[in-house]
Amino acid sequence: MRDFFKGFRMFGQGLGILLRSPKLLLIGALPAVLTTLLLLGGVVALAFWVDDLSALITPFADDWETGLRTAVRVAAGVAVFAVALTIAMIGFTAITLAVGGPFYEHIAEKVEDDLGGVPGAVDLSGWRLLVMGLRDGLLLVLRSLMFTIPLLIAGFVPVVGQTVVPVLLALVTAWFLALELIAVPFYRRGMDLKQRRRLLRNHRAFALGLGLPVSLLCLIPFAALIVMPVGFVGGVLVAREVLAQDAVDQPIRVA
Repeated sequence: MRDFFKGFRMFGQGLGILLRSPKLLLIGALPAVLTTLLLLGGVVALAFWVDDLSALITPFADDWETGLRTAVRVAAGVAVFAVALTIAMIGFTAITLAVGGPFYEHIAEKVEDDLGGVPGAVDLSGWRLLVMGLRDGLLLVLRSLMFTIPLLIAGFVPVVGQTVVPVLLALVTAWFLALELIAVPFYRRGMDLKQRRRLLRNHRAFALGLGLPVSLLCLIPFAALIVMPVGFVGGVLVAREVLAQDAVDQPIRVA
């Protein structure tokens, strides 16, 4: 629990850093604004077509009685919407990172320079950050679906679906968000998604302490415009802490 609260405090420290530098806050908010507009358009379109989608995925109910057919398709519509919102929540970070790669690299560089810098940092172009962000984001979204879809289905189970499942869903979302939030510091060190996952698995409490407040606060309309840049700065702090601890834990090799 100590590491969880430490990760939570690093999210708060990220807020403090950005409040002391409003210019960085504005830079960090721009990609979130663009991503919000993009996903909002997708959600509106889904709401408009959800009835047709529900009918499309429940053809077996075409000949059922009207009341039962309606109930099944309403449930299917709710499930489709829930899956879409979950994907949007996780994909939001991936898209924001891809769109705002150069912005977040600038913020990470500024924050890390103030904390002592990164010796031998890799110089990444905007296009390379875009490609890496989209690739890793897609992989994480696909992997997250392996957990979120079964949980969303389990959400229809009485009692368990209204108690245990929401907690597990929040933790899963927090984990995958944390993997995205710490991406830029790892990119700057030439480290890929596989290395990021390996290190963070050894520090799950850190990851959840950072990802949970971000995922929950992003449920508030338009809060993501502030929460996302704060989360990315918190991700810089968590990444530095995790990398420092890993360096200490590595055994010294004698040639």
